Amino acid sequence: MDVTVARIIHVLSVLLWIGGVGFVTTVLFPSVRRNYAPEERLAAFLRFEGVFAWQARISVGLAGLSGLYMTWRLDAWSRFQSATYWWMHAMLLLWLLFAAMLFIVEPLGLHRKLERAIAAGTSSVQFGRMERFHRIMLGLSLLTLVGAVGGSHGLFV
Repeated sequence: MDVTVARIIHVLSVLLWIGGVGFVTTVLFPSVRRNYAPEERLAAFLRFEGVFAWQARISVGLAGLSGLYMTWRLDAWSRFQSATYWWMHAMLLLWLLFAAMLFIVEPLGLHRKLERAIAAGTSSVQFGRMERFHRIMLGLSLLTLVGAVGGSHGLFV
């Protein structure tokens, strides 16, 4: 029963996390690009993105905790020693990347750097970098989801 609850929490948190990345990447960035001048895009994006920050942090945190719990409870540590379970490695790596961005990089300086770029009038370059980064992360996220769903149902064994 406890693993079932952990799996429900895990799937819901991943849904909100990656769904948010998908929305930001495929809807928010293009909308900001279409509706704002290059030097206004980053400031506009940051106003909208701030709404998602806590949802993302909570979702990523819950995904990590529930994933760790299921690995411990199912004693699935040996999966990390097998290439057959590459999708477990992908989930952990993706989680580490997002956790580092949300809990370390953003709070410890990224937003100050972006605010300085806005003040200096160089924000269009930063906006483009962020958009590319989000596209890459969405692609990695979708690949990881395909691997995790397929792998957890025996596709790669």
